[in-house]
Amino acid sequence: MTILLKTVDLRKQFGETRACDGVNFVVHKGEFLSLVGSNGAGKTSLVNLISAHLTPDSGQILFEDKDITFMTVSERIKAGIARSFQIVNLFDGLTVFDNIALSIFSRDGKAGKIISLAEHDDDVRRETLEVLGQFGLSDKTAVLAGGLAQGERKLLDVAVAYALRPKLLFLDEPTSGVSTHEKAQIMDTVSSVVRAGTVTAVVIEHDMDVVFRYSDRIVMMHEGAFLADGTPDQIKMNKDVANILLGVPLSV
Repeated sequence: MTILLKTVDLRKQFGETRACDGVNFVVHKGEFLSLVGSNGAGKTSLVNLISAHLTPDSGQILFEDKDITFMTVSERIKAGIARSFQIVNLFDGLTVFDNIALSIFSRDGKAGKIISLAEHDDDVRRETLEVLGQFGLSDKTAVLAGGLAQGERKLLDVAVAYALRPKLLFLDEPTSGVSTHEKAQIMDTVSSVVRAGTVTAVVIEHDMDVVFRYSDRIVMMHEGAFLADGTPDQIKMNKDVANILLGVPLSV
């Protein structure tokens, strides 16, 4: 498989806490990968390092064999890395349509353009409607983002990141704070969109039922390092993973 992204001995420490302790992380092109672990395991820190929201203490980040370790957030977005956040990051005072259109304008270097002109930009309008259709939000076009239900807000947040047309998309707990029924709807939609396109996805997720159902590969972190890496079936059979999930100390 083609390696899309890898980190080499990546380290980040906060005081005495080693958030990333020599992490060597590999993402293959086209896979749907889940990054799991208990709170404080280092998952979000790793994604923050890769997406430039944190600067590593040492180590290297390679994307398509290019060193991006010290690229800015905007430079990494241009290179093809995007993310959605656990706490939804939308413009609540803008419509669903305008949230997507603004993402497209930003991607194309037209962020200074007045957002209302999206209606008169045929290419942007066409692409915006296409993205909304893919995420099942076509009937919410004129609704303010702040008026959406939580599950719809989660989908819109992912759609905004997807509209950047990334090669690698990080999704930070896309099902948090929603019902079991909504989780399935969100993940069915996200999975189908990702697999139908040319996007590689890395999902940070706590719900192991979701993880086992949708992942091609699962990586588990513990205390800033990788504890396990494998297919859903391999992870289910891993005693160390089971011990962590059950709160049982690891065997020495």
